[in-house]
Amino acid sequence: MKKNMSTLDRALRVVIVVLIAILYFTDVITGTWAIILLILSGVLLITSILGVCPLYMLFGISTRK
Repeated sequence: MKKNMSTLDRALRVVIVVLIAILYFTDVITGTWAIILLILSGVLLITSILGVCPLYMLFGISTRK
């Protein structure tokens, strides 16, 4: 797969993942919202590690120079 995410985009996603994890482990978010956000953060983490966002591919977007 062709990478379509810039370094800044990937770093922002990791920051969001860390924030969600902190909120979850400090019991700020609980219940269904916690599960939904954990799943979302897992997807964000995987896409940032791979450097490929399927939604970007679908819409023809690339944040990479």
